[in-house]
Amino acid sequence: MIRRLLLVITLMGTQAFAADPAIFEFDDPTQAARFQQLAEELRCLVCQNQSLADSHADLAGDLRREIHQKMQEGATNEEIVDFLVQRYGDFVLYRPPIRPTTYLLWFGPALLLVLGFGVFIVSMRRRNQSLTPTLSEAEHRRMAKLLEEED
Repeated sequence: MIRRLLLVITLMGTQAFAADPAIFEFDDPTQAARFQQLAEELRCLVCQNQSLADSHADLAGDLRREIHQKMQEGATNEEIVDFLVQRYGDFVLYRPPIRPTTYLLWFGPALLLVLGFGVFIVSMRRRNQSLTPTLSEAEHRRMAKLLEEED
């Protein structure tokens, strides 16, 4: 009895986490493929780096339903994406457009790499300079005297 109960609970749990594109009905397979493509191109706003197709978050499910509804209304892919960008901003896109508001997103990693390399070079130069011994005048005279004695 307990095993059956555990089996039922387990199966119910997997149903809760199943991706819900299967619940959407489409007139033809091309619409289903279009839906899947859109869900993979758009980012879940809750999850870390997951597409709407991969995410199990409630908001991702809502966005998938929104995409499905817009498709049923006859909206094009561009219209659907524009609607979601207008509503949620460029963050919903995996590949946001290059514009002044996204410069940091596109060029920030390269800038941090260049700055890090510059800090590394400066620190290496300072380290090398601190390792180079400097002699006082008295030490220079003593060294010259020792070198003359060797000749």
